[in-house]
Amino acid sequence: MGKDQRKTARVTFTQGRPARIIAIDGTWSRDCLVLDAGDAGAKLEFKVAIADLDLKEFFLQLSTSGVFRRCELAWINGDQIGVHFVKTKPAGRRRR
Repeated sequence: MGKDQRKTARVTFTQGRPARIIAIDGTWSRDCLVLDAGDAGAKLEFKVAIADLDLKEFFLQLSTSGVFRRCELAWINGDQIGVHFVKTKPAGRRRR
């Protein structure tokens, strides 16, 4: 990928951390490895084909206890993808 252009630091996992991506509507899922992660995103690797999936937006499940992050696809390169974590705005009071 060339020069690292990330704005925030990432933690690299030498063996990869098992995880799973899941469609927003729950219609598909795939196991993956998290190769690195930071506050804004992560790099994932897959052992099975992902070409047939709609990867625009999905959930990244980080543990079996249900810890997850909503993600957007940033880039794809062979069996690896980069994702941006979607930040949700806190619910606040609306002005009238």
